[in-house]
Amino acid sequence: MTDQRHIAPRRYFVDAQGHRVLIGLSPEETAEFEALDLASTETVQFASGIHARKGAAAEGEVRWLELYSKHEGAWRAWIAQSQAGRAQGLGFVNYV
Repeated sequence: MTDQRHIAPRRYFVDAQGHRVLIGLSPEETAEFEALDLASTETVQFASGIHARKGAAAEGEVRWLELYSKHEGAWRAWIAQSQAGRAQGLGFVNYV
């Protein structure tokens, strides 16, 4: 039997054009989220040795967090709904 504890459901679906779309986000929001996520890892090293992020990091971080929160909420709701549907189909579960 396969150990199911370490197999998490995907947090995205593939649209008709073959693009990954995060649950709860539109294709455009997913592209924006991924771009912001990539930009957050790009850094610049100054002569003083200090590293800083490129561009308006604070604005990007706020928008990234907004998109992530929207995705996370939708994903959690989707997981709860799918687990509830699965549990109702189990005849051996004792509902009290």
